[in-house]
Amino acid sequence: MDQLPAALERAGNEESWAVADAISRVLKNSEGLHSWRRRLLSACMKGLVALYSSSKDESKQEVERSMLLRLEELLCVVEEVDPNDWCSLVKTGLKYRYRDETFLKVLNVAIQSLYKKESSFSQ
Repeated sequence: MDQLPAALERAGNEESWAVADAISRVLKNSEGLHSWRRRLLSACMKGLVALYSSSKDESKQEVERSMLLRLEELLCVVEEVDPNDWCSLVKTGLKYRYRDETFLKVLNVAIQSLYKKESSFSQ
């Protein structure tokens, strides 16, 4: 379980994400769920950065789309990110996907979520 987030950082690893989803369901009512989701959020952002850096031509749109939707879902429940992961995602995403509608939509949702008044990220 400890090694799974590192495996998730590799782009296009849908099988590992299926395992992560199963672990999330098992942890549903436990104290470790929030910590687990934070690790998944970090892995998702790092995976997207790796994906954007390796395929600058948008050739893996379905993988990107599923990871972006997962990122949006995780951001809504975690509402806090590592500043370095966030900076890297925004910089790389805007560099390679500034015309991608799904990326821009998720970026907008993330900004709204992370920079609202109550968020610890905005302080």
